[in-house]
Amino acid sequence: MTADGLVFHELSFVREGDDVVVGRLDTGSYAVFPADGAELLKQLTEGMPLTAAADWYETTFDEEVDLDDFVETLHDLGFVHEDGGRHPTTASAPVRLRGLGRAVFSPVAWCLYAVVVAGWAWAAAVHTDLAPRPSQIFFVHSLLVVQLVITLGQVPLLLFHEGFHILAGRRLGLPTRLSLSNRLTYIVAETQINGLLSVPRAKRYLPFLAGIVCDGVVFGAFGLVAEVTRHPDGTFSFIGRLCLALAFTVGVRMLWQFQLYLRTDLYYVAATAWNCHDLHDAAMTLLKNRLWRLMNRPERLVDEEQWTARDRRVGTFYGPFIVLGYGALAAVTIFVSVPVTVQYGSIAARAIGSGELDPAFWDAVLSLCMNIAQIVALVVLSRRKRRNSKPGPTHSSSSPEVELS
Repeated sequence: MTADGLVFHELSFVREGDDVVVGRLDTGSYAVFPADGAELLKQLTEGMPLTAAADWYETTFDEEVDLDDFVETLHDLGFVHEDGGRHPTTASAPVRLRGLGRAVFSPVAWCLYAVVVAGWAWAAAVHTDLAPRPSQIFFVHSLLVVQLVITLGQVPLLLFHEGFHILAGRRLGLPTRLSLSNRLTYIVAETQINGLLSVPRAKRYLPFLAGIVCDGVVFGAFGLVAEVTRHPDGTFSFIGRLCLALAFTVGVRMLWQFQLYLRTDLYYVAATAWNCHDLHDAAMTLLKNRLWRLMNRPERLVDEEQWTARDRRVGTFYGPFIVLGYGALAAVTIFVSVPVTVQYGSIAARAIGSGELDPAFWDAVLSLCMNIAQIVALVVLSRRKRRNSKPGPTHSSSSPEVELS
């Protein structure tokens, strides 16, 4: 794709209302163009010379265009090869696991998922002790065992969650990448799906929701295993207690998705449904600007023109959803974190305060050391994330990568 010596990368054009999202599938670099700008770019990628493109634009849209500025913007976005006009010599590698992705989200698979979730719902309605509760975390008396199993058990569960995101993207032929990061006080795995904005909006919902689908199925499966492995007297077996402990953590992760002040999977669903490109930052800026105006602090106001008109319009009523997200955090803290912490602290205090250097004492000490190590790991990840972060763009464009956690 050339025009007067310009060599363009392979670009996608997706209509989004009155605008067009243009981007590169290989890098995940995208920008929102007005319809006329996207048409001009198409002409250039098809080989129309710059002078002819300027004449075509003026004839078609009855106005002149600053092509120098337009081409400079294309360079800034990485749409133009910067290798002296040489054509690319290597083709992009084929996306692997597309067949597996189609199988995991096939009609047969969806039927199996529905059976698992419906089976758990029926069992929980009959036996209410299957319902998640904080005390299920302590499935054995040893705090260290609980800590190790819950911590290490999250690794395959998180990878399974992210694997569904990856396969949902791969089935569309999109490259994906897995990374480790943090969100506030949480250590999380993130799936980065470059190219998701290259497909129509209707096809984006499944990659966004795939992780929640996975969590729901895993949660139901754990509950069913706990139900079918009960002892004859109705009490849970060791396997059953272990499954309920892991199921509780999965349930908490599903609740975490409602914390919309973060870019959770449900946030991306909402932004896609409302056809927004950077709803989170736009809504946060509008919300903060309202507070600064109420406090008569005009010097703290941020220019809202950095975002598209659509983002600003939706952002005006998305603010309360952000507040509700903090409400979800408060609910998780009150009904999950506090009870678990209190019970953990009570058990540890009894073991350490007994004055005896018995196995329970060392069990509690080692468990506390493990908690401290996790906090240190969180701090290291947070600092690394801040060090690697870059300032956001000042023009109205989409995020360079969609990160699902």
